[in-house]
Amino acid sequence: MKKILSLALAAAMTLSLLAGCGSKDSGSSTSSANSGGASSQTTGTHDPVTINFPTASASGALYAVGAAITNLWDTEIDYVSASSQASAGGIENLTLVSEGEAQVSIAISSNCYQCLNGTDSFEGYAYDDLKVIAGLYFNPNQVVVTEKSGITSLADVAGKHFAVAAAGSSVEGECRNHFTAAGLTYPDDIQAEYIDFTAAADMLANGTIDGAWIMSGAPAAAVSQALSSGCKLLNIDDAIISSLQEQYPWYAPLTIPAGTYPNQDEDIQTSAIKMVMFCRGDLDEETVYQLTKTFWENIDKLGDSQANLKGLTPEEAVKDIADLPLHSGAEKYYTEIGVL
Repeated sequence: MKKILSLALAAAMTLSLLAGCGSKDSGSSTSSANSGGASSQTTGTHDPVTINFPTASASGALYAVGAAITNLWDTEIDYVSASSQASAGGIENLTLVSEGEAQVSIAISSNCYQCLNGTDSFEGYAYDDLKVIAGLYFNPNQVVVTEKSGITSLADVAGKHFAVAAAGSSVEGECRNHFTAAGLTYPDDIQAEYIDFTAAADMLANGTIDGAWIMSGAPAAAVSQALSSGCKLLNIDDAIISSLQEQYPWYAPLTIPAGTYPNQDEDIQTSAIKMVMFCRGDLDEETVYQLTKTFWENIDKLGDSQANLKGLTPEEAVKDIADLPLHSGAEKYYTEIGVL
């Protein structure tokens, strides 16, 4: 079933690869300088390596993050041809990597843990060779509700029309976990709408749904749109977060500061899960070492263009990743710089 789900995106990746296959001179040990003037990483002789990197919907923050990272690798590492593609998000990303249709991607650490161990959405489909390149930023849950809905807590969503994202997606999994922790029977106790947040934003604006769940770095454009049209963010209280932490090793509390969004006058407490950049275990050690090294040596430049990457450090990259295993190439780099 998962193979079928990935065929369309795999075909798109193939077309992307064919379109870009002339972009690298595989016979050269150097590549041209990038726009920032930095010299590329050269490794003598190494067979060409293609990196397909699925991300998320083209309107989401993760799509831009993946594009920035792959552009860096493609420019800086002479034998690597890297490109990013839109996808349905974390669960599909993990499926594509596990099936060899992609080599590197990003997902929340909870989904990576489930994929590695064959649980939840990955029951019967464990990929035990999944490896981590870096823990990145915390991805906050953002619960948006209309003012007129009267919703002030997760429990108040009972009986309401609420967008929970695509069935079986990582976002829908967050809805299930949180509403269950709030004492609801999911999905029976709510009127679930299985639509993504881009579609939900318009429905929130015209009042045809009462709320929607998004999991994205803040600020997210769709949340800004919603809060500009009579919606608000919902707090997730301490008791729910504590209940989640007792069951799952990946949750952390996170504050969205006041002023992050239009008409947001107060801090919002929510839950968050760290985003993890992961890869296939059979990607060779030298390549993953170069990917890791190039990423961290250019993190300031990446942070200038991608707010979600700003302020990241290698020291934090190996923490809060749900005990997922590092790739030996990434481990080599972190050991080299004294993080491990």
